[in-house]
Amino acid sequence: MTVSTNAVHESGQNAARQLGQQDHSRRLYVIAVDPETSFPGTPFIERIRAEIGDIAGREPMPATLDELRAEVVRWCAAEADRFEGLVSASADPLTTDSLVRRAALAAAPLALRSGAWLQWQSAPGNADDATVLRILTLYASDVGVGRPQDSRGSVYLSLLRQLHLSEHAAPVARLVHDPRVADHHFHLPATLLAMSRRPEDFRPELVGADLCLRTVGLLPALRLVRQVHPQLVDWTAIDPSAARAGDELSGLQLCLAIVENGFDDGELARVRTGFQWAFTVLKRWSASLFAELDEARDPAYEMAELLRHRAREGAVYHQVFAIAGRSLSDWLQDARTDPSELLAELAKSRLVKPGRSADSPLVNGLVSERGPMFRVFSPADLLVIRRWIDSLPTRQPEPEPPKRAPEADAVSAKLLATVMAGPVDDGREPGDIREAYHLLQQRTDTPAIRRFALDYVRGWLARSRHRMASDPQRLPDVWGREGLRPWLVEQHDRQGRDFEASATTPMPTREELIDSTVQLAPLTLIDGAWLQGFTDYEHAASEQGYFLFETYWDELGNGVPRLNHPLIYRQVLAEMDIKVPPTASREFAMWEGFRDESFELPVYWLSIGRFPRTFMPEILGLNLAMELSGVGGTYRRARQALKKYGFSTKFVDIHNTIDNVATGHSAWAADAVDTYLASLPVSHGAGAVAEVWERVRTGFRSLNPPSGLLARRAFRRARRASRSLATI
Repeated sequence: MTVSTNAVHESGQNAARQLGQQDHSRRLYVIAVDPETSFPGTPFIERIRAEIGDIAGREPMPATLDELRAEVVRWCAAEADRFEGLVSASADPLTTDSLVRRAALAAAPLALRSGAWLQWQSAPGNADDATVLRILTLYASDVGVGRPQDSRGSVYLSLLRQLHLSEHAAPVARLVHDPRVADHHFHLPATLLAMSRRPEDFRPELVGADLCLRTVGLLPALRLVRQVHPQLVDWTAIDPSAARAGDELSGLQLCLAIVENGFDDGELARVRTGFQWAFTVLKRWSASLFAELDEARDPAYEMAELLRHRAREGAVYHQVFAIAGRSLSDWLQDARTDPSELLAELAKSRLVKPGRSADSPLVNGLVSERGPMFRVFSPADLLVIRRWIDSLPTRQPEPEPPKRAPEADAVSAKLLATVMAGPVDDGREPGDIREAYHLLQQRTDTPAIRRFALDYVRGWLARSRHRMASDPQRLPDVWGREGLRPWLVEQHDRQGRDFEASATTPMPTREELIDSTVQLAPLTLIDGAWLQGFTDYEHAASEQGYFLFETYWDELGNGVPRLNHPLIYRQVLAEMDIKVPPTASREFAMWEGFRDESFELPVYWLSIGRFPRTFMPEILGLNLAMELSGVGGTYRRARQALKKYGFSTKFVDIHNTIDNVATGHSAWAADAVDTYLASLPVSHGAGAVAEVWERVRTGFRSLNPPSGLLARRAFRRARRASRSLATI
């Protein structure tokens, strides 16, 4: 890998710097959707809390959550009636289409990431926590676990595609470049997504905001869209309050269960603050959007907007052409801030025949294939111009002063500044492998910890590449178009034969079994840690990532504590009279019963899981190795040993079944690799397959890399090289 540490950290910030200086909300949004983003600590946390508190306290609110929810329900019903009334009052299909387009685009920043603010709530250190498991259950429903491209946001993307509005919607970071989506439409989702990157600091507030949004359900503005297009998409999948296919409980019921069971009195006060903040912002946003749509029923509104959006580039070309004694270039310069005067003069110019767009040069000869403005306007632009011309009266009335729309909230300059400044680098990396294990348990970190993780991964992968060609258990040298399923079945057969051949091998003693079980605890109690990055919204619902998120979801027991793998493993330890501290605690990492080397592989898991985009091929290979490792052989052998000494075999039994090579995790892992590699020639050219396959093979071997002197020397050398890249 040649990507520097800074590039890994700052991709979102770099994208934000390319946007307009006043576009604070969209700049925060593009940073917050980055799956490898790293948000600052104290200044950011304090600024968010101050702004949330200020906004939540703008107006008196009911004291209890039940009363708050009742207030939201009343508001939502009245607001939905207002939006639907806009359509009812419009007899013009073109006006209705305009209202639908505007409403759908305005809601896009939020709806394309519906539920994403819950994406980092689960972490290796809290994967057995009951509240976290409830939140993960709700989030899994939002992303459509087990189904590719079926998150609530994915369904909304299909709506935008049906409406021909998706040019900038995928990947979602491109949405900030859509000029049709005003900056204030990004405020609420950008703030929520930014908070989601500090899950330990904002859990109550995020759950409170989530409860508000699920109480609202389908946004009032989107009820206008549904009114016009009731059959266009599955609207219940877009509605965050509704149940998804196969769910017993609705999104609202799941969220209520989290609030009722997961917080003490002090945290509930923060839940109410998050709810009140979200409701206040949502009301102001909705009022502003309603005013915009109401004005947009006048074709002149959209025409003025088109002039404003296109004025900058148009001003370059029209120094000679004059309107009302001024060059069109001068008019366009003024139109960048106020297009009203140009609009009035244009209506009186020879380019426009009021009421008769078919006869108007502006949308005929000038834009024809022989005209000087051929392809300057898109078909949608031309529709706006024609609609405006046709609406013009033959005699121009005195223009009315424009109405002032209610002001919507936007991300403050102070908040954005704390994010753009980046995390404070204290320069203190983990002092040893045990401290690294402890510090990497949670999602948030410092630049020093992130730097340690990146260096460790690069070193571990270099060790894994050492003499890989001589490893008999390696992946095939070349990936074939037939995919990995045939190879997978062959490996399963081999592991079965190895198990049969080991029938005469003596069982470990009771003490040896207990010792091996204890030394595996730092690894097994963070089961799925290598996949933690695939809880990120875009990965969790992608064609490759949905396999990995579903695997992660299974490792944590599908939200059910009795099926949670870390909890099951702790039960086995308890049967062995072994009581270890909580996994995320410093005491666990420092517990004398563990040997230092027992933390080496777990730290690799914790490190690589932070970089789902940077190390996608390696994670795919590692996941395949992990899911295949015990099926048919090792798990059966372990079962015999556990049973011999009277210990529960539930942990190995459940893995031997869910990891199966036909329909289980091993099959999913192979399919994820195949899906990823099959897409590469289209996007990166045929030569990319061989390069990426080599990285997948390295990831596969990284589960069990060589441990000799030369291999460990390669590890140290690669870590040093990685550190030097950090300064590039």
